[in-house]
Amino acid sequence: MASIKDVAAEAGLSVATVSRALNGHPSVSPAARHRVQAAVESLGYRPNAVARSLRTDQTRTLGLVISDVMNPYFTELARSVEEEARALGYSVVIGNADERPDLQDHHVTTLLDRRIDGLLVSPTDGGSPGMLDAARAGTPMVFVDRWIPGVDVPVVRSDGRAAVRDLVAHLHGLGHRRLAIIAGPAATTTGRERVDAFREALGAYGLSLPGAYIGQGDFQAESGRRATERFLDLPEPPDVVFAADNLMALGALDAVRARGLRVPEDIALAAFDDIPWFVHTDPPVTAIAQPTRDLGRAAVRALVERIAGRAGESVTLPARLVVRRSCGEPGRSGGSGGSTTESPSSVRNRPTESPSPVRNRPTESPSPVRNRPTESPSPVQRSTP
Repeated sequence: MASIKDVAAEAGLSVATVSRALNGHPSVSPAARHRVQAAVESLGYRPNAVARSLRTDQTRTLGLVISDVMNPYFTELARSVEEEARALGYSVVIGNADERPDLQDHHVTTLLDRRIDGLLVSPTDGGSPGMLDAARAGTPMVFVDRWIPGVDVPVVRSDGRAAVRDLVAHLHGLGHRRLAIIAGPAATTTGRERVDAFREALGAYGLSLPGAYIGQGDFQAESGRRATERFLDLPEPPDVVFAADNLMALGALDAVRARGLRVPEDIALAAFDDIPWFVHTDPPVTAIAQPTRDLGRAAVRALVERIAGRAGESVTLPARLVVRRSCGEPGRSGGSGGSTTESPSSVRNRPTESPSPVRNRPTESPSPVRNRPTESPSPVQRSTP
């Protein structure tokens, strides 16, 4: 295996000059840097990362602690982070907190012990002592997706309020008036923000959000199933269930199918956090999509700024509404396939359509949804991402 001395001999330079060139020192001329690079490629030299980190006090390694690696949103986010970090010359070590503060602290401590250069965190359950201590101690850190008010750390996130307003406008235009939400954990900023945005959007149409129409979830599918079962048991079930994340939406869909009911004929469904297989369900699910890949890239760039000793700026990117067929959209009900319409903020500005079938269904007796004649559940086609 070639050594740095071999590289110096091949390039006709001193070991000190080669070392400075490999570490990006500005004093090395472009010509000398080119000779070093040619020698490195010719000899197949690979710098010893551990030894270099001892000299430069950098490991070129970032830590990423995400809330739930099983959630497709965080899986895509992690991939984007890794791609951008690699492009900037960094490696990434990932820890899965599984929505548990104790696991979050475990990963933060382990990563810091391994001398990472900086840390990306999607805080779970309002944060954890170890993570907060690291932030306050000056560890280069960036919050992504979620954040903790009062902690001086750059935040890279999406703003879903406009997309939620578009969703409510879309549902109102379809004739839906009883809208329920499956909320995320109240201890998380995203859990609180999505409920607040939904309530505010309903208020713009003179609609309320009664407590019975708020189901408490935990960003897991099972909580979505339980909340939807409770909605279906109400004397006056909602017209629409809006799940505040994709896994809870899948749980809601399972609960509806288990009752022998159909989406959207018996109850409509919408979700926050679009995922690839929403286009393969029957019907395809209307959802709010976050710019996940852009968020991952922006988070890495902000963290690299922090590592370099600069402030690093917070970044907020808009989410958007993707209209499919799960809410009784005219001309889109039933079946799989069909077109997908993406609407940033223009849903409420579309030309007026003919009255939707939801508004004009024959009046039914006020019996609960669970007492309607049982119909065979429509199959759900899922594809592995």
